[in-house]
Amino acid sequence: MADARELLESIRAELAPAESENRLVPLIERGDAPLAVFGVIAGEESHIVRSDWRSLHHLAARSDELTAREFFAGLAQGEALALTKLPALAAAGEIDLDDYEPMPGCQAYPAYFSWLALNGAPADVIVGVVANFAAWGDYCARIAVAMREKYGLGDDACAFFDFFATPVPEVVDQAVAAVQAGIDAGQSDERTVRRYGRLFQAYELMFWNTIADAHA
Repeated sequence: MADARELLESIRAELAPAESENRLVPLIERGDAPLAVFGVIAGEESHIVRSDWRSLHHLAARSDELTAREFFAGLAQGEALALTKLPALAAAGEIDLDDYEPMPGCQAYPAYFSWLALNGAPADVIVGVVANFAAWGDYCARIAVAMREKYGLGDDACAFFDFFATPVPEVVDQAVAAVQAGIDAGQSDERTVRRYGRLFQAYELMFWNTIADAHA
């Protein structure tokens, strides 16, 4: 294992076939999901974003390498901004965030991320996170389009998904540099990073499909 970008691209290609197993996004694209589904997503994400924010700060604190530390800190800032966009999404789905009770299947992802924040080598965790970037961004972009075209929702309601739908190549470049530093220092293990990527994807699909099964 010598090249971080090649490793990320390899894992991304390995995970790509399973991305179509997301059952909720096609429902939304067809307009077949109830409007309430957006409130459920907001309710779940209100717990996930807060948890991920803490996990990212912990990973930043654990990172000895500067680029990795800046990568996690930058993602944490993004989570803080995303949190401000959830009330409008919740309002569109007609739920009260304070009263919402999360579902276990949706919260497996942040629970795993919290475990990684405590136990994973930071460079290896970065690979798992970044390998899933493109799929998450694609899901968000497709949902944002459907919210406008199928549900007639405005920019405020769509803002959470718009935020994550826009690719940020600089962040990926930063991640590659941090992972490369970990590889060069002998602090990264290919079998481990592939496991992290696979489990990240599985838990994210569990998030979407838990909601799909509850609201199909």
